[in-house]
Amino acid sequence: MEQWKNRTAVVTGASSGIGAAVAQDLVKAGMIVIGLARRFERVEALKKDLPANLQENLHAVKCDVSKEENIVNVFSWIDSKFNGIDVLINNAGIHKAIDLIHEENSLQTREMVDTNLLSYVFCTREAYKSMAKHGRNSHVVHMNSVLGHNILFNPDFPPTNMYIPTKFAITALTEIHRQEFIRSKHHVKVSSISPGFTRTEIVPSAFLEVIPLLEPSDVSQSILYILGTPPHVQIHDLMIRPFGETVV
Repeated sequence: MEQWKNRTAVVTGASSGIGAAVAQDLVKAGMIVIGLARRFERVEALKKDLPANLQENLHAVKCDVSKEENIVNVFSWIDSKFNGIDVLINNAGIHKAIDLIHEENSLQTREMVDTNLLSYVFCTREAYKSMAKHGRNSHVVHMNSVLGHNILFNPDFPPTNMYIPTKFAITALTEIHRQEFIRSKHHVKVSSISPGFTRTEIVPSAFLEVIPLLEPSDVSQSILYILGTPPHVQIHDLMIRPFGETVV
């Protein structure tokens, strides 16, 4: 992680779970971190768990990444205030337990697409503007899922129907971004990380009692591993599972 010391990372969905763990670990690794969240006060509260000399390197910023205008304004401000963006962790995500064919689900469906997919598109676009302008080695990490590669069906668990298509889309989006970054001639890596079920607010409570789980810190450490690779190495998709996971 030495290459990222004193450089700037943006983490979306930084108020809890994996995003909170990543924001704290990147600060501990020497980065200046901007944690984006609607509940930005929860990002601010994360400072108390950091060493006193590092607390000023975590910045909590209110941003609803389901709104394109919010993204454009916030990323422009970050670029100007922090001399560019070097790392983007697209982590924001929501889950709504809906049946696509049986419910009035228009609002929930759009919320998941806007947050789980389109925010990755728009945040990456705006971060890339900064990355290209400053011309430094940069890295984008998309938070994917094992459900972006395999479709879960278990009648004992709540439906995950629309969540799964948004994660399959992230699998495709990662490859599209990889190709676009190559054509851009800028040294911007992109990686997808696909965790198994992880103990976060997004996981339905019915899952928590019956299956093995990763901890947010497990996923965060895997992201640090991805970022720590040398410039000539690009991890395209890293899948990690809790030992004993059998549901996917």
